Amino acid sequence: MNVIQVILFGKFQIRFNGEELVGIDGRKTQELLAYLLIHRSRAHAREVLAEVLWGEPHRARTRKYLRQALWQVQSALEPCALDGDGGPVVADPDWVQFNPVSSIWLDVAQFEDAYARTQGIPGAALENQAADAMDRAVRLYAGDLLEGCYQDWCIFERERLQNMYLAMLDKLIDWCQVQGRYEIGLGYGEQILRCDRARERTHRRMMRLYYLSGDRTSALRQYEQLVRTLHEELNVQPSQRSLRLVEQIRADTFDSDYPSGGPGAGKSPTPRDRTHSDPRAHLRHLHKSLTAMQRQIRQELEVIELALSDS
Repeated sequence: MNVIQVILFGKFQIRFNGEELVGIDGRKTQELLAYLLIHRSRAHAREVLAEVLWGEPHRARTRKYLRQALWQVQSALEPCALDGDGGPVVADPDWVQFNPVSSIWLDVAQFEDAYARTQGIPGAALENQAADAMDRAVRLYAGDLLEGCYQDWCIFERERLQNMYLAMLDKLIDWCQVQGRYEIGLGYGEQILRCDRARERTHRRMMRLYYLSGDRTSALRQYEQLVRTLHEELNVQPSQRSLRLVEQIRADTFDSDYPSGGPGAGKSPTPRDRTHSDPRAHLRHLHKSLTAMQRQIRQELEVIELALSDS
């Protein structure tokens, strides 16, 4: 199937059937197409569109620039359109809009869809399929939106999408902790710190993951990194929550007894257990099973509460 693929994260890219599409090389032409795709659900008045993208007081001049950029977009994209879909961009003398029936694959659209489908669901409660979809979405984030563009509208959208990116990574870290996938969770944490190196709750999450993976030394080093970063960036000390966590890690009292398969991974007593020939051994088994279940529940509650308090 003939598909136009548009990449807005990082460097602007546009391909048709896997090959780079020529004709949309100018910066303003790329910004026009990007704006229409990001705001693809509505029509845009030409005057407003020209003012947003060019920001000049001379309306006649900005409308001329808009006509030229729009012609370049349509000339490049319409030959790639499927029969009957009318082309990717629909325009009349007053309005311009992205054609909703056009066959365009957009990285931002895929990203936003994954975010919307998991909104309101704590990371610890994600189903495996939802976590996989979210992982694919964060992989699309190859960089900030339209790197090199510093127009007001783009900066606003860039911050909005970056916040969504960080929120999804937060959920994936919590999911990894519940699932016992500590190394993968640490990778998500590193991605967050590349965007915001002073994000204290991310440092705390990584401290937990290091500790739960059996690497207390790295957990303490992560805390040292947090102290340095907060001092360099904000000239503040770590919060009481971070101090309590590092004290637990130093004292080796943080509850790490959590099965790698997540909540419910422990086996419940079977009928054979209940008819055990040695009542004392059976009692010890029940106590051990109950203790393990209590630890599982406490750990899950802690992850959910932290996700809610940090959101």
